[in-house]
Amino acid sequence: MEMIEAVSVASFLKPEEKVPYIKLAIRKLDVLKIFLNILWETKSLDENKYIQLSEKLNSIGRDLGGWSGSILAKKNSPDNK
Repeated sequence: MEMIEAVSVASFLKPEEKVPYIKLAIRKLDVLKIFLNILWETKSLDENKYIQLSEKLNSIGRDLGGWSGSILAKKNSPDNK
């Protein structure tokens, strides 16, 4: 829920204010991936469900990373210096 909240807040902010919230969402996603891994390793989650969830979480991670990267790239562009 905290990851969803961070993404929601970031979506309404100015570009220069978004980065901390996106980084928070990425950290929360990393924790979620750790918990998912623990569930799989303790056999609390079958392999097919683990794979499906992992793929979705990895996709979210790529999206968040791309969002963060695009903001930082614009911030560091020659036009903004």
